[in-house]
Amino acid sequence: MQKVLEEALEIGKQYIEYGNCASYIPELARVDKNNLGVCIITKSVDRYTAGDTKKRFTIQSISKVISLAFALERLGHEKVFEKMSMEPSGDAFDSLLKLDMASNKPFNPMINAGALATIGYLVADFTFEDMLEYARRVCMDKNIVMDETVYESEMSHCARNRAIAYLLQSKGILEHDVEETLKLYTKMCSLSVTAESLANLGLVLASGGRHPETGVRLMDAEAVRLVKSIMLTCGMYDGSGEFAVRVGIPSKSGVGGGILAVVEKRMGIGIYGPALDEKGNSIAGQKMLEYLSKTLNLHMFASEL
Repeated sequence: MQKVLEEALEIGKQYIEYGNCASYIPELARVDKNNLGVCIITKSVDRYTAGDTKKRFTIQSISKVISLAFALERLGHEKVFEKMSMEPSGDAFDSLLKLDMASNKPFNPMINAGALATIGYLVADFTFEDMLEYARRVCMDKNIVMDETVYESEMSHCARNRAIAYLLQSKGILEHDVEETLKLYTKMCSLSVTAESLANLGLVLASGGRHPETGVRLMDAEAVRLVKSIMLTCGMYDGSGEFAVRVGIPSKSGVGGGILAVVEKRMGIGIYGPALDEKGNSIAGQKMLEYLSKTLNLHMFASEL
């Protein structure tokens, strides 16, 4: 496993030059795009790492997985999807075109409009501290904190998310304060994690929501099933379809360079590679996952070895 992981890292490094750090958030643009790391934690809790797996970076859109699970556990499926669909949008993660022209509700909770709707359900009754504690628990990382510098940078450059939020309010989807919703959403995006944190979360999801060692339930089983399903169809922005075909592992990316991947009943994978492709996904991270999927036979529809 370690040899395969190191091979994957070397393959990923070859693609870094073709990507760039997210530039629309100034603080993210300052990151060294050559950072790259991958961590696998198996069902037996064997841990394999290669590269920059302990460097902290902001979780960004991967927080949508955590927020969705949190909302499903506390509010239930019917409430969360009362004004939101479960379909791939086919558009960029921050697009508002279809929300304005073709639909009166967000297509899914993995795009910004859907994630803002999810946070909108929570903001009146739950605090950032509630959600931070949940994130620490499901990532099995007590050192997760909010990166204040990234948070301030994002809040100073969030005109597009603010436009989406007010459009949601105009359609009756956001029922609570728009600015407070935007702040809580951005705080969750600014959580500081590592590739190992994400691998931990991936293993919890792969284990049906239970702690991999103690068996204690950390996430509701039905919420886990739904989250993994939406990750497969919508987790890699408007590149989700091709990624599902090539890699076949439920995954969620973030513009901070992270990728969370879940191999059912087998392992969690966490990746950090801030050089992004044009869709906002880690360019090296995708190549590493594709190699791991083929080499380790991880595709969910792969034939038996």
